[in-house]
Amino acid sequence: MGDSRTAAWERIKALPQAMLTDLFAGDDSRVERLSGRIGWGEGEDAAGIRFDWSKTHLTDDLLGGFEALAEASDFAGKRAALFAGETINVTEGRAAEHTAQRGFGTEASVEEAQALHARMQMLVEAIRERALGDVEHLIHIGIGGSALGPALAIDALTRDLAYVDCHVVSNIDGVALEQAFDACNPATTLVAVASKTFTTVETMTNAESAMRWLRENGVDDPHGRVVALTANPEGAVEWGVDETRVLPFMESVGGRYSLWSSIGFPVALAAGWDEFAAMLDGAAAVDAHFANTDGRDNLPLRAAFADQYYARVRGCQTRAVFAYDERLALFPSYLQQLEMESNGKRVTSEGEPVDGPTAPITWGGVGTDAQHAVFQLLHQGTHMVPVDFLASIAPGDALDPAHHAILLTNCFAQGAALMAGGNMSADGKDPAREFPGDRPSATILCDDMDAATLGALIAFHEHRTFANAVLMGINPFDQFGVELGKKMAKDIEGGAADFDASTRALLEASGLG
Repeated sequence: MGDSRTAAWERIKALPQAMLTDLFAGDDSRVERLSGRIGWGEGEDAAGIRFDWSKTHLTDDLLGGFEALAEASDFAGKRAALFAGETINVTEGRAAEHTAQRGFGTEASVEEAQALHARMQMLVEAIRERALGDVEHLIHIGIGGSALGPALAIDALTRDLAYVDCHVVSNIDGVALEQAFDACNPATTLVAVASKTFTTVETMTNAESAMRWLRENGVDDPHGRVVALTANPEGAVEWGVDETRVLPFMESVGGRYSLWSSIGFPVALAAGWDEFAAMLDGAAAVDAHFANTDGRDNLPLRAAFADQYYARVRGCQTRAVFAYDERLALFPSYLQQLEMESNGKRVTSEGEPVDGPTAPITWGGVGTDAQHAVFQLLHQGTHMVPVDFLASIAPGDALDPAHHAILLTNCFAQGAALMAGGNMSADGKDPAREFPGDRPSATILCDDMDAATLGALIAFHEHRTFANAVLMGINPFDQFGVELGKKMAKDIEGGAADFDASTRALLEASGLG
């Protein structure tokens, strides 16, 4: 396999590089060939997302080269193993069964996921029916995937209506928790503690402080106001949560892929169960496409082809994501963890050094704000930065339609300008006003930004991340890189640390030495 992978990469790197404008010239079918749609629903209710990769440097020859690389990397076999619940997370000896939460996996795993969803739905409905008294606020405590996914979904889906005022707290900095306390009435607040192991230091420290806040503000049984979201239900019960308010999820569901499990409880509570179910349905539509479509027509795989081309052939160290939709303001942050924690590795699944760059640095923001900040570098800087634009045809506001028209016009114009370039001086010769162009971008255009669309967007990027990992030969499902710093922090707390002179001086200056 190694020789065939090497040969595929040599073929890809040997292909000529053309300007984007030249790729469009005389090719009336380029947009059609490099665009695709994933949809769901039927008839008038049909909706979906358009994925346009035509403003990238992908060509038929490059696509053929990457298809050969995918074959040499056993993409089809690894994709099948993912959906079959095989031990694809080899370093930790686990399956990666987040798709089973959406109905794609082994029969047993899908049934287990559905049973756990039913348990969560019952608790959500019981809370809505005041079985736990008046509940007006929820403080959701987690970190990493246990917080980023819920925060994204709640922000995107509850701007018009939230059944419960929800605050997601992840930072161990007490300022974040105090801010949530200030916004909530202790007598009508629930606390969701989200931790796969129920031992995560930051999460459990914040949870203990939340219990103290409830107790000091007249709540006699603080643990009676807790819902635990965990793969270690025994640990939650031992900590003090009643078994009826423990919502387990499967051990084979990784943290940054866990939104679809009971980690999505705050989304279901704040937005409603129907919205959470719609998220699952949208994700399932992408699962079906990814599982049943081969080669360049597989849209997450095609996106990975472009990612690999820019990282390994053109030497791009970053990829930018700009959401031209305020409801997706947290989406770039969500992708940062998904992509960089998954694929920010330096060895393959076999423990050998990776033969090239892996995940680029993911960054981004919200348009049109970003146009007046970082787009200067994108247009005229010395870096080539592939850009993803995300937008919705349907507006998220009820204001003058001019707002949304200007938003979309700017989104599409930026992609066109990055590609075309030009000179804006009167004589066309001023270098300070020159735009080199040939800067790649992709556009993800949604019919609407609803729950199903959000689910589809997240699932698309999960599969894109997995496809990139297969093409690089790495395991995207472990994250040992986060452990060393945590271990050293524990060493400091235990007084067993022996650090460099700089770190010792910092500890002493802060009173921790």
